[in-house]
Amino acid sequence: MITRIDHLGIAVKSLDETVPYYEKALGLKCEHREEVPSQKVRTAFFSAGEVHIELLEPTSPDSAVAKFLEKNPAGGVHHIAFATTDIAEQLKQASGAGVKLIHEVPIEGAHSKMVAFLHPKSTYGVLTELCAPKAH
Repeated sequence: MITRIDHLGIAVKSLDETVPYYEKALGLKCEHREEVPSQKVRTAFFSAGEVHIELLEPTSPDSAVAKFLEKNPAGGVHHIAFATTDIAEQLKQASGAGVKLIHEVPIEGAHSKMVAFLHPKSTYGVLTELCAPKAH
């Protein structure tokens, strides 16, 4: 069901400070910015081949990204996201394998995708996101 790595989420304190690095130093183009209220973040997306880079700036001190930045003040890789053809079935598979789910039911994320996270305590320290296009 997993088809590819969709994106790497990188926690940053400020999109306005960080986006220029990706554009000027790496030559990538910021393709899309979006606020994601369900995750309490603002995002900026870049393409690097088939994989996207998602910069995450917290919009609230109680967001998961803000808490990550408290522990990692310089920022850094926050999560890896896998595209899946069936997010509900993927969650069942993970749960059946003993993985603790942060979301038992997918929620709306950036780019109008449905997303769900797996707890890093069950995934060897890697916050793992599953994502799929929203069914129409």
